[in-house]
Amino acid sequence: MFVKRYFEDIEINEVRRSGKRVIAAADIDLHAKESGDYFPHHMDEEWCKTQPFKKRMAHGTVIITVAVGLTADVINEVSMTYGYDKIRFVRPVFIDDAIYVTATIKDKKDHKKPGFGIVTELVECFNQHDELVMVCEHLLLVNKKEN
Repeated sequence: MFVKRYFEDIEINEVRRSGKRVIAAADIDLHAKESGDYFPHHMDEEWCKTQPFKKRMAHGTVIITVAVGLTADVINEVSMTYGYDKIRFVRPVFIDDAIYVTATIKDKKDHKKPGFGIVTELVECFNQHDELVMVCEHLLLVNKKEN
């Protein structure tokens, strides 16, 4: 779905919630191949049994990628990603965990370039037990309405 929501249209404390997505072993395996990160925490099931969590866990970069994708259900034609800040991986995500995301508008401010503003979303990713697994701030560069 395409929309045009200008800087002035976006309200502090607006909340969106995504659907759920299951993290599969294939997601982790493909990410390892693409990134070159074959650390045993992600790939070696037998080694993981000797560690505190006892099983393979997803790369943090898998989780942020999927979380961001889950929030991308609406395309705002007058907004684009400006960056991500304060990314934290709070809990591990394991094979067959189902994650979902909430995105809450936390801040709005003018950008140094006239005609634009910065909108900050608090992105929180949860597992199927409603436990926080990842959090970050998503910065959006958003067009202002023409004056």
